Amino acid sequence: MTTKKDIESALMRGADTLRDTIDAANYKDYVLPVMFVKYLSDSYTDAVEELSKQYSGIRLERQKKYLPFMVAEGCSFYDLYQQRFADNIGQLMNAAMRQIEADNNQQLAGVLSAVDYNSENALGTREHKNAILRDLLEDFEPLDLRPSAIEVKEGQVPADVIGDINGADMLYGFVAGVIGDAYEYMIGQFASMAGKKAGSFYTPAAVSEIMARIVDVQPGERVYDPTCGSGSLLIKAAKKQNSKEVSIYGQEVNGSSVAMAKMNMYIHEIRDAKIGWGDTLANPVFLDADGNLLLFDAIVANMPFSKDKWASGFNPGGESSGKGKKEFKMEASLDKFHRFDWGVPPASKGDWAFLLHMIASLSVNGRIAAVAPHGVLFRGAAEGRIRQRVVEENLLDTVIGLPENLFYGTSIPACILVFKKNRPTTDVLFIDASKTDEAGNPRYIKATNQNELGQEHIDAIVDAYHSRTEQPGFVHVATREEIQKNEYNLNIPRYVDTFEEEEVVDIAAVQANIARLKQEIAEAEAKMDVYLKELGL
Repeated sequence: MTTKKDIESALMRGADTLRDTIDAANYKDYVLPVMFVKYLSDSYTDAVEELSKQYSGIRLERQKKYLPFMVAEGCSFYDLYQQRFADNIGQLMNAAMRQIEADNNQQLAGVLSAVDYNSENALGTREHKNAILRDLLEDFEPLDLRPSAIEVKEGQVPADVIGDINGADMLYGFVAGVIGDAYEYMIGQFASMAGKKAGSFYTPAAVSEIMARIVDVQPGERVYDPTCGSGSLLIKAAKKQNSKEVSIYGQEVNGSSVAMAKMNMYIHEIRDAKIGWGDTLANPVFLDADGNLLLFDAIVANMPFSKDKWASGFNPGGESSGKGKKEFKMEASLDKFHRFDWGVPPASKGDWAFLLHMIASLSVNGRIAAVAPHGVLFRGAAEGRIRQRVVEENLLDTVIGLPENLFYGTSIPACILVFKKNRPTTDVLFIDASKTDEAGNPRYIKATNQNELGQEHIDAIVDAYHSRTEQPGFVHVATREEIQKNEYNLNIPRYVDTFEEEEVVDIAAVQANIARLKQEIAEAEAKMDVYLKELGL
């Protein structure tokens, strides 16, 4: 039986195969599609075998058409594996993946055509490339991803994982959970390898859980991530409820991440997720029948931190600074959706541009949980005016300070901003989870490379969010008047006092200790002089 560990090991073998040939940030682009084809091939084989128990001949072929997806003859992982020594294996892999995509276009459009397995620029000369692709296929060949072959944990049944679903759907849902968990685990591992480039597609699982529990998506609601990356944050939010009862929307500007998000959704048995490709600010893809922004009940996002040139998509004429050229300046009037009427964020920092887009996309009782750098809390000029308007409109609900070195790609501390419409109160909750608790222990797990939040730290943050109760050094509920007195500066230390008074220094004791040390040094030097004379030195 295949375990989650087996899947993780196969993915890691694939990464090792690519080591020294391509940049670590690109491992995911080549490894995950191969595993995805293996998953589709094994699942299709399993489904056809089940049908064969009841049908044969023409009736069997007819029933195959009703399966959720198809893998045409000659395109399966097994077909590719049999041809792994072919001189044109890169072309064969490209052709098979594009055929699978074409045959399942409604669900898999753009998922398997984002990477060129026949590229000598990426994978080296023909001989080197062929050897790598052969090894990559061999890395996954022993992995059996048929639903009937996935191991169920001892004492656990599929219903424990996916809730009130009956029959075969129960088994498939559990399998999706096992494979999906392994898939997301490896996205995290690839993020670790990718370093600075990881921030564009991965949100740490602990942060995703906090945000999912805060927005608390309910059945029948629409959940949206305007910078969805690999889709893990969206999935975490949707899985708070049965994902089949939630409408999922995500947009992403990076084509590789779009493909990864679609694979991620598919593996998690989320077949109706809508993942759009494009610049969310300049060209939002989700609009209503009247051409206005589609509204969402819950929005989660780990947006690009302080994105430079965020408004370049609003500059169709390509105006720029330079001799004889007019310098482009973003103005609120250039946005037909009126997202920047409260202020236009600075050209070099797009944080509030994304936040204003989310606010404009909120339904009447919508809520947002978004990761942002601390600069959004205190930077002045246009950002200060936007911040004031957001507070005056009673949209800001909570500011949560997170520990430093928590996110891949940056060591700076970040925060989670929570916005809500139709709030019953006007206060703002401030939580500082970046320091120590009352016992002096860090509110996070310190690690060499990347700090982490344990389950007890996650629970503490979420409990503080729901209780909205004062906790010295951790939680403060600020009134509107208090924020006004601070001139709408939301820097967390202004509201949560985490200052630890240092112990009073006893000057007399310090002087006595210095005198004692001087005496000991003098005695040691005198002894050293005696020893040196005895040695004739």
